[in-house]
Amino acid sequence: MSDILRELLCVSEKAANIARACRQQEALFQLLIEEKKEEEKNKKFAVDFKTLADVLVQEVIKQNMENKFPGLEKHIFGEESNEFTNDLGEKITLRLCSTEEETAELLSKVLNGNKVASEALARVVHQDVAFTDPTLDSTEINVPQDILGIWVDPIDSTYQYIKGSADIKSNQGIFPCGLQCVTILIGVYDIQTGVPLMGVINQPFVSRDPNTLRWKGQCYWGLSYMGTNMHSLQLTISRRSGSEIHAGNTGSEAAFSPSFSAVISTSEKETIKAALSRVCGDRIFGAAGAGYKSLCVVQGLVDIYIFSEDTTFKWDSCAAHAILRAMGGGIVDLKECLERNPETGLDLPQLVYHMENEGAAGVDRWANKGGLIAYRSRKRLETFLSLLVQNLASAETQT
Repeated sequence: MSDILRELLCVSEKAANIARACRQQEALFQLLIEEKKEEEKNKKFAVDFKTLADVLVQEVIKQNMENKFPGLEKHIFGEESNEFTNDLGEKITLRLCSTEEETAELLSKVLNGNKVASEALARVVHQDVAFTDPTLDSTEINVPQDILGIWVDPIDSTYQYIKGSADIKSNQGIFPCGLQCVTILIGVYDIQTGVPLMGVINQPFVSRDPNTLRWKGQCYWGLSYMGTNMHSLQLTISRRSGSEIHAGNTGSEAAFSPSFSAVISTSEKETIKAALSRVCGDRIFGAAGAGYKSLCVVQGLVDIYIFSEDTTFKWDSCAAHAILRAMGGGIVDLKECLERNPETGLDLPQLVYHMENEGAAGVDRWANKGGLIAYRSRKRLETFLSLLVQNLASAETQT
């Protein structure tokens, strides 16, 4: 299993290289955008784009994993269709070819004969990437490959990627928008139970060199399987143990002075925003991208990511869910949490990743229908939920 995770880290870094390469030249980038077809659109956005970068990243992940682990590709699911139509009306299925030259030739068809762009992209696609992590390298965990499914969101927050804002200032470490909100998400789950087992979140655009204007990224991972829990932030957390006490607060202090913080979507419902403001005060942060908001929880920048709509999907949440599980947290169904009676001692309704929504069509088959809450500490989540429910109830009685 750790072999699979190691390979996923490598392909995520290769994917990040593609994402960065596609943003280097604005003229090239304009060639890469094609509006999504009706059935692929996320209803949250009036206009939704498919970029060649999205599809390239997805295909690189699929085919690299298939090369290393034969048979795995049929269990890799992504957001994007790999079919393009060029200016001549030709329908082209984008696949990674065995050589750089063949890939360049195929890309040239998609890019209407733009040889320079096609060759530049093919070069990045076929470049070897090495990725090492001492924590992971010292571990050997075996799990049957045939129980694994993989959700891929090749470039989450496509709108921010296309917009390309590079000079956004963070608010207490959290970026409201901009390239920092772009993530590559790879989540591995058990196809029998739907439980997330491994997650990789690659953030391609973290900091930019002021001289070369080239971006550097950061990669986060987590593994939770059969009682083994590991993640890439373990060393960071042990070094900052003093400040981590807040995130795992327990006892009377947690009950009476929780000082919660949350990250939300700018499109969040007013009722949720109003209740949150009574629970969190001014510690509510707006940010773009479901993957990035989940990453803010992983990083410990906030306690909670809450979203009440049904416009996130399995590929948006699986990677972060696996990492949070490795940290002792998780991602739960918001609607079920609000309807649950905590006194009955029922387990929290964790999201699962192997079942379609009954009666749904298109991408809605894989929507997180009840909304979600991502968290790092179960104790703090329980306290947060009880306060949220109280405040939502009091708001209803006043209307």
